[in-house]
Amino acid sequence: MIQRFEEISMNAWPALHTFLYDGWVMRMANGYTRRANSVNPIYPSTIEAQRKIAFCRHLYGAHGLKTIFKLTKEVYPLDLDSVLNRSGYAIEAETLVQTIALQEVDIKDYGPVRIVTFVDGEWIDAFFDVTKSPAEHKTTLKAMLRNIITPKCLAYIKYRGSIIACGLGVCEKERIGLFDIVVHPKFRGKGYAKQIVSGILLWAKKEGAHQAYLQVMADNKAAISLYSKLGFTELYRYWYRVKE
Repeated sequence: MIQRFEEISMNAWPALHTFLYDGWVMRMANGYTRRANSVNPIYPSTIEAQRKIAFCRHLYGAHGLKTIFKLTKEVYPLDLDSVLNRSGYAIEAETLVQTIALQEVDIKDYGPVRIVTFVDGEWIDAFFDVTKSPAEHKTTLKAMLRNIITPKCLAYIKYRGSIIACGLGVCEKERIGLFDIVVHPKFRGKGYAKQIVSGILLWAKKEGAHQAYLQVMADNKAAISLYSKLGFTELYRYWYRVKE
C-alpha cells in the first residue's frame, strides 16, 4: 500500500531526470524540492546497502546536489534508516501522508476558486511570490508541471487582480493528490486554503476520483488542523535522511 502511494506521488510530482538503480529510484530536478531530488528505495535490492549509498552520493555530488533519501517504514533494505543514521545522515522534514474518501466530502461552495488544466505562467509567478521561493527555480517548476502526464489542475483565488492563494491537484485513476496549497501571508486565516482544497476536490470528483491524498509536514499544525476538519486522516509517514 505504501509503495503504491509512493509511486503515484512520484508520478504526480515528476523529476526532470530519473535513474533506476537496483530497486532504488533516484530523482533529480536541479535541486528544486526534496521530493524531486531524492533517492526513493521502494523496491527490493540485491546490492549491499553501503555500496549503493556510496554510488548515490557520487552521482548526486557529480550534479552539485545533496544526497537525500526519502524513507518510509517500508524501504529496502528494511534497516536502511539505521544504516543511514550510522553513516551520518540526519533526519529532516518528517511528513504525514493523509487520505480521505471523496464520498465523505460534501462540497457545497468553494468560493471564488478558478481552475485551469494547463501550465499557467501567472499561477507559477504567483506561487513563487506567495512562497518567497527563489525565482531561479521557475523554469524547473514549469518543466516539472509539463512533465505530468495524467490529468492535473491548477487552482487559484484572486483578490483585486492578484492571485492570493493557489494549489495543485494531480489525478491518477481513482486518486487525486493535492500539492502546494499556499496562501499569501496577508490573507491567511480567512478560509482561502479550505476553498482551494474544496475546489480541487470537486474537480477531482468530476474526473472520477474516489480518494484524495496529500502530504503535510508534521510541524505544520495549522495545515494539519485544517485537513483534520475536512476529514483527512493519517495513512503513513515519511522522512528524509540528508548528508551535506
